[in-house]
Amino acid sequence: MTDATPDQIDGAAAKGRLDRLRAGLKRRHAKEARFKWFGRLAIAAAMVFLAVLLVRIVEQGHTAFYTHTVTVPVYMDPARIDRAYPQGSNFEQLAAEQQLARWGIQDDAAGTASSQMKALFSSELKFVAADLVAKRSDVIGETVPLAVPLSDDADLYLKGEISQSTPQDQRRINDRQIAWLERMQAEGVVGSHFNTALFTNGDSTQPELAGVLGAVVGSALMLMVTALIAIPLGVGAAIWLEEFAPKNKLTDIIEVNINNLAAVPSIVYGLLGLALFINWMHLPRASPIVGGLVLALMALPTLVIATRSALKAVPPSIREAALAMGASKTQTVFSHVLPLAMPGVMTGAIISMAHALGETAPLLLIGMVSFVPGVPHAIDQPVGALPSLIYIWENASERAFHERTAAAIIVLLVFMIIMNAAAIILRRRFERRW
Repeated sequence: MTDATPDQIDGAAAKGRLDRLRAGLKRRHAKEARFKWFGRLAIAAAMVFLAVLLVRIVEQGHTAFYTHTVTVPVYMDPARIDRAYPQGSNFEQLAAEQQLARWGIQDDAAGTASSQMKALFSSELKFVAADLVAKRSDVIGETVPLAVPLSDDADLYLKGEISQSTPQDQRRINDRQIAWLERMQAEGVVGSHFNTALFTNGDSTQPELAGVLGAVVGSALMLMVTALIAIPLGVGAAIWLEEFAPKNKLTDIIEVNINNLAAVPSIVYGLLGLALFINWMHLPRASPIVGGLVLALMALPTLVIATRSALKAVPPSIREAALAMGASKTQTVFSHVLPLAMPGVMTGAIISMAHALGETAPLLLIGMVSFVPGVPHAIDQPVGALPSLIYIWENASERAFHERTAAAIIVLLVFMIIMNAAAIILRRRFERRW
C-alpha cells in the first residue's frame, strides 16, 4: 500500500471544507425558505381569521339594514280619540280591532285576538297616529292609511330569522300571528325597505326603532375632546423629553412611568376618571367631556412614545445643519425637526385615537352603560358611545337587538376606517410638503 502524497491530503481537506460549506449554505437557505413560509402562513392565517370575522359580522348584521313596514287603514273614531290630548288615545288597539273586523274575525271577551294582532305592529303606530291628529285635527272621523314598522318579532319572521318549524312555545310569535302576517303580505300591505331609522334614531327599548345616531354623535364628541387634549399635550411632552429635557434621574423616572402607563389596563383609567372627574370634580356623569378626558389620559402614553420615536428617526445632521446656520434650539426643533417627524406623529395620533374609539371598559365605569334615548347636542349632556351601545345591545334579551349589535359593529368599523383614512391623507400631505 502506498502512502498519500501531501497534495492529495491538501486536496481531500479542501474538498471536505468545500462540502461542509456547501452543506452549511444549504442549511441556511433551507432555514430562510422555512422562515419565509412561516411568514406567509402567519399572514395567511391572519387574513383567514379576519375574513371569518368580517363574514360572520356581515352575515349576522346585514339584515338590520333593511326592515318591514305595514300600511294599515285606520278609522279615526271620534268617540275614541281625544282631540285635546290625542297622545292618550289607544291607536294600537283601534288599528288591531279594525283589521280583525275587515277580515271578519270575531274577538273573544278577553280581547285575545286584538292583543295578538296589536303585537304585530310596532309601538311607533300610536306616535305616528297621535302626531297626525295633533297636526291635522280634521282627520278625525276619516279613514287614513298609516305606514308603520312591524314589531321586532314579525320583522324577524319575514327575514327568516324565526322559523315556523320551531315549536310554538319556543318563539314569541304564534302560528295564528304568522298566518295573519302572511295574509297581510299577500294583500300587499307589507313591504321591505332600507332601514333609515338605524342611522337617524337614537337608542330605544324597541328593537325596530333603535338606531346608532346618538352613539355615533357621542363617540364623535368624545373623540373631539380626546384629540383636543391628548394630541397637544402628548406631542408637547414628547418634544420636551426628546429635545429639551436634561438627561438625569428625574427624566429617566418620567420615561419609565410613561412606558408603564402605556401597559396599564384600560379599566384602571375608568376608575381614575370615576374618582377624579366625577366624584371629585363633579363633572356630568356619562358626558362626552368626562369620556374624552378619560380616553385622553389613556391615549397620552401611546402618543408620547410614538412621537418620541418619530423625533428620534430624524437624522442628527438636520439638527446640526440648522444650528450651524445660526438657528436657535427652538427654531431647529419647530422649523426643521418637527415637520420632518410629522408623518410619524400623525401615525401615533391615528393609533391612539383608534385605540380610544374602541375602548369600552372605561366608558362603562363612568356611566355610559345607561340607556340614553336621545341625540346629544353638547359635551356636558349624557350620551352613549358605539362600544358601550354594542355592549348594551348584545346583552339585551330581545333577539332583534343581536342583529343590530352586528350592524353597530359594522358602523364602528366604518367609523374607524373613515377616521384613519382622513388621518392618512393628512399624513401624506405632510410627506409631500416636506
